[in-house]
Amino acid sequence: MKKITIALLGILFVIPSLQAQDEPNPITTAAPFLLIVPDARAGGMGDVGVATTADANSQHHNPAQYAFLNSQFSLGVNYTPWMRQLVNDVFLGGVTFGNRINDRSAWATSMKYFTLGEIQLTDNAGNEIGKEKPNELSLDGTYALKLNETFSLGVTMRYIRSDFALRVDNSQLKTVNTFAVDISGYYQSEENNYGDFNGRFRGGFNLSNLGPKVSYTDGGRENFIPTNLKLGGGFDFILDDYNTISTTLEFTKLLVPTPPLYGDHDNDPSTPDEIIEGKDDNVEFFKGVFQSFGDAPGGGSEELKEFTWALGAEYMYDNAFALRAGYFNESDLKGGRKYFTLGAGFKFKSTNLDISYLFNSSDVNNPLENTLRFSLAFDFGDLYEDY
Repeated sequence: MKKITIALLGILFVIPSLQAQDEPNPITTAAPFLLIVPDARAGGMGDVGVATTADANSQHHNPAQYAFLNSQFSLGVNYTPWMRQLVNDVFLGGVTFGNRINDRSAWATSMKYFTLGEIQLTDNAGNEIGKEKPNELSLDGTYALKLNETFSLGVTMRYIRSDFALRVDNSQLKTVNTFAVDISGYYQSEENNYGDFNGRFRGGFNLSNLGPKVSYTDGGRENFIPTNLKLGGGFDFILDDYNTISTTLEFTKLLVPTPPLYGDHDNDPSTPDEIIEGKDDNVEFFKGVFQSFGDAPGGGSEELKEFTWALGAEYMYDNAFALRAGYFNESDLKGGRKYFTLGAGFKFKSTNLDISYLFNSSDVNNPLENTLRFSLAFDFGDLYEDY
């Protein structure tokens, strides 16, 4: 087996390993690139997006929001450098397109591409035997429908391809192809008066990446893809015709079984270890979704630690200039990611430019630390008013 095979097996779970560090019981998945937030607007608000107002990149957070787009068409382009302090050819890129068909419905599509750059392959003697460019991508399509004036639902179909296969002899790695489904909902109240200001409530959920388990090797153990639940709510303080302050709180949880703790019950090293705490995580994906709410070895207290939370705020002036800030928190027992974010947005007629920056506040290294992120969006076509 080539040395590069071992290296790539570690890269497959780059996000969980970066999160977990020395923590005793992290949750890892296949295709973790699906959990990376690609756009700079959300990136400036602590990566919140499930309950923010609709924009070109709603496909990555809550596709049901597209039924509330203010423009008929919206196109988004994203580029996110990854681990820029170590390498310069690893990045996440993508494009989204949303079309509001009429007052009640919309469709959208997106492509997300993650590359690990160029990797030189060597044999056990150190001789060069070729180069590989491992990559992952997803293609998806959404239909969103308003059930009434304040609430919409969205359904998304997603194709996922994870290509870490090696074109060398004796390689056990293979390309993974699979499909997944998202179910999302978004609520946006009418604008009401609260004395000195007007206000609007927002809420949303997104159950994403519901799909079968996959394996990166022939006959190897199957891995869960990152089925994920997002819940959030927010409020818009509409101070006057020019000034609006929006706040959003979001919670997320991987709906993937927690690995159990194993031990030697019979003190016989010749027999396999047995589960001493938790539940067997080698189950079908659908059962794993429900099991994930009650299988942590540490009980209910550990289950609560598997929720991350984030708080974001956005100040908008005349729908042309925005300032943003946010904070993201994850339990030390489940990865320990903690960071602050800042961002800004500028609108020139139908073009939106967003910028964000991340400040790490944890001992766990963050791949986006000290990295500027940019997003472009273009809104065109007829305008809609939902409030």
